[in-house]
Parts: sequence; C-alpha cells; structure tokens
Amino acid sequence: MAATMKDIAKKTGLGLATISSYLNGGNVREKNRIKIEAAIEELHFEVNEVARGLKTNRTKTIGVILPELNIAFCTQIITEVEDLLRNQGYATIICDCRSNEKREEEAVEFLLHRRVDGLIIMPSGKHGSYLKKFISAGKPVVLIDRELEEIECDCVLVDNESAVKDAVEKLILAGHTRIGIIIGPSDIYTAKRRYTGYCMAMEQAGLAVEERLIVRGDYTIEGGAAAMKKLVNKNPDMTAVFVSNCEMTMGAIIEINELGIKIPEQLSFVGFDNLEFAKANIPKLSIVTQPTKEIAGQVFELLLERLEGTDKQKKSQTVKLKTGFIEGKSVNVSGRKEWSSIY
Repeated sequence: MAATMKDIAKKTGLGLATISSYLNGGNVREKNRIKIEAAIEELHFEVNEVARGLKTNRTKTIGVILPELNIAFCTQIITEVEDLLRNQGYATIICDCRSNEKREEEAVEFLLHRRVDGLIIMPSGKHGSYLKKFISAGKPVVLIDRELEEIECDCVLVDNESAVKDAVEKLILAGHTRIGIIIGPSDIYTAKRRYTGYCMAMEQAGLAVEERLIVRGDYTIEGGAAAMKKLVNKNPDMTAVFVSNCEMTMGAIIEINELGIKIPEQLSFVGFDNLEFAKANIPKLSIVTQPTKEIAGQVFELLLERLEGTDKQKKSQTVKLKTGFIEGKSVNVSGRKEWSSIY
C-alpha cells in the first residue's frame, strides 16, 4: 500500500500542516525539512499530482506549441526553456502544429482541457483569436518570435528590422548594389519586419527596391531552394543575396551548389542562423545569429512571473532582443565574375 502524508507525520512526529506546506513548496524549518525528506525516501512516498492539481487548481504543467519541431531555432529555445521549467518543478506538453493554424487551434483546445497552468507558443498565423479563451481562463500566455493582432499577452522577440538592415548594409559597404533577398510569407510577423529592414537598408543607401530582387519562400529548405533558383533566373546581374531564415538558408545553398555558382567569387551570400551549418559550409557563411538562450531565459522569466508573482494583473510586456552577426568568408568585396553562362 502506498505511503500517505499520515505515514510521514507518524514517522517524523510533525503535523500534517507542516508536511503539506513542504510538499506544496512552502517554507519549513531546516530541521523539519531534513526529517520529511528522510521519511519520504524511507517510505518511498510519491506525491499524487492529479489529486494535488484538483485541490490547488494547478497541474504544474506548461503547454508548448511550435510551428515545426524540426526547426533548429524552435528546438534550441524549447530545450532551454524546458530545463528551466523542470528546475522549478514544471513539466511540459509539447505540440507540433506543422505550421497549420487549424492544428494550432486544436492544440490550444487540447492543452486547455488538460488544464495546463500556462502556454508558450510560436504562432503560425497572424490572428490567434483562439488564444482568447485561454487568456480569459486566467492562464498566462507567452509568445515567441511573433506578435499577434488583438491579443494582449507577453512576448519575446528579436529586433528583426535592425538584424536585416545591418546585414544588408554589410553587403552594401562591400560594394554590392544588386542585392537580392529571400523573404518569408507576407502574413508572418518576422517576414514583414525583415522585409522592412531590407527596404530601409536599400533606401538609406540610395538604392532602388526592385520587385525582381525579392522572392518569397515558405521558411522551409525546399522553399529556400525554389526561391533561390527563381531569384537567380530573374536576376543575371545580381551580385549578392541575403536569405532571411535558417531553413531557407540551407535550401538556398543547396540550390547554389546545384547551379554550380561559386561563393563568394560569383555571388556573395549572407544567411540567417544555424551556426553549425555556416561553419560546415565551404566557404564559411556570414550569418545573422539569434540569441536563443537569452530568448529562452526571457520566456521563462515572464511565464514564471505570471504563474508565481503577486501581481498577476500586471500589464503585458514585450521584450525585444538584439541579434548578432558572425563574419564568414562568403562576401566578396566589390564585384564578381560573370556567371550567366551557367544556364
């Protein structure tokens, strides 16, 4: 028969209130803590989390919704967040919505019914109205990498505009004026901000923003490859390209290799994220980097403040972090060799 709190009380000589306080994370005297922990180990006592959740209306579980589990940016952040939450006694339920808003809505409903205490989400779409029911239930929501219209909740972002503006400016300073960009879907927050950064850099340098130098992808490897092929075919005079997403960076490099274009002799290249891939490529790629560990830390702190802080009605916060830049050998200074003969 499983040990109970009464068994611990009998073993330690302490009251049930003291033992309950310890089991629920309250403060107890050090000597009492030692007695309780020794009794728990000796009696093989296990907390009934279901029963405790019904009593406290807390399950010590956090829901996590991601657009794609195979995106390195997502997994790096969530791995770090999960470790931080585990250290505070929280478990996670992770849902992969395959970049599908309907799946995302279903995942929110599922997690709400599972009575998770809070939600961390990287939204696939631009509205997220289905989050309102979750927020109305008094459960905290923290957005990663995206802002949503008409949704009032905490959010952790990077400064996407400045990240792309700075990267494109590096290409301009290297003497490039025909700079193509592979950007994400027009309805995604990050894609809109990164496109704005590209336009700012070009316009401030007195360069025209030409539609033929802009191709949209879908934040996948395959989409990056297709976009790169289209960009090259439309722009035989293009000397440099910026790719605004990790997976599309990989796809673009694959297509460049397939076309036999040499980096940086024939085409200068700046990508986004995935330092390991950048280092493995020959030549090493210049890339924008995102502070995934810092993002995770901010997500954790915002969520924990809502869960365990005294002021749960505090106004929502948006944290915007700076990106970094790793110099590689993929940018050629001033000019290139002709490669139109490749086709």
